[in-house]
Amino acid sequence: MTTEKITKYLPSHSMRQLISDNAMLLPAISRFDIAFGFGDAPISRVCRDNDVDPDTFLCVCNLLSGYDYDASSISLDSLMRYLERAHSSILEVELPDIKHHLIDAVNLKETNEVAMLLIRFYDDYVEEVRRHMEYENDIIFKYVRKLMQGEVTPGFSISQYSTGHIDTGAKLNDLKDIFIHHYKHKDNVRLSKVLLSIIECEQDMLSHFEVESRLLVPAALKLEHSMMNAANIAGDEKDAKEEDADSGDILSEREKDIVRGIARGKVNKEIADELCISVHTVATHRRNISNKLDIHSTAGLAIYAIINHLVELDEVRP
Repeated sequence: MTTEKITKYLPSHSMRQLISDNAMLLPAISRFDIAFGFGDAPISRVCRDNDVDPDTFLCVCNLLSGYDYDASSISLDSLMRYLERAHSSILEVELPDIKHHLIDAVNLKETNEVAMLLIRFYDDYVEEVRRHMEYENDIIFKYVRKLMQGEVTPGFSISQYSTGHIDTGAKLNDLKDIFIHHYKHKDNVRLSKVLLSIIECEQDMLSHFEVESRLLVPAALKLEHSMMNAANIAGDEKDAKEEDADSGDILSEREKDIVRGIARGKVNKEIADELCISVHTVATHRRNISNKLDIHSTAGLAIYAIINHLVELDEVRP
């Protein structure tokens, strides 16, 4: 019986196959809050039973395993919950566990200044990671959730975060190298085990960074652009209505500019560029103009413009 060679995880693959292919995905499974004990059930059913978006789960697992992934249909809400649980897992379980075993391995009961410095180095690193993740929890994740609720936060963009986003796992490699190359200590059974944990943690932190950079940031940017475009259109429409309300004439000054453009044979895009407004706003003005004047043809609006001295006859183009 030949074992299937997996090159990309699919909904039809079983969770058993996924773990057999890459056991390092176990933390990802727990961070999606998926209960173990899934037997040979396919990924699609396990995700459904655990209220997890399967596209997001597969996207994360394929990315972490170095396979092709499709981020076009991920659920931003599901991804956010995964990242929040990853923060809790790293800060509340992974890093404290390493600290506990690190102290045991270097035996601080003995006078050892180097060991004390290394522990302090590790404590400083943990505090740095905590500040970084608390910033993401309190600022970035809240910002993205507001976007998901239809709120745009003025003066902030996800691109500001992505520019300064760094891999917080790199410093762990320095700690590991110092122990291996400079810390002279025999009876290293416990220490070697801790160093393996540090290596795994470093890889976990890198994987977490990749998920944020390759999945969260692009998805948030896409939503942000969509929201800001909608806000700009709404603002243009509001400005158009305010201009109409401020004018005692039948047409506002802006509407007269629109009629002049129409009479001169310009299309909406040309009028928009000339007046520095959006094409959507031009279309809104045109509807308002037609309703006010009860004139619905381009030729009729051109005649109106001539009669009301908005353009000269030689300016009109068919």
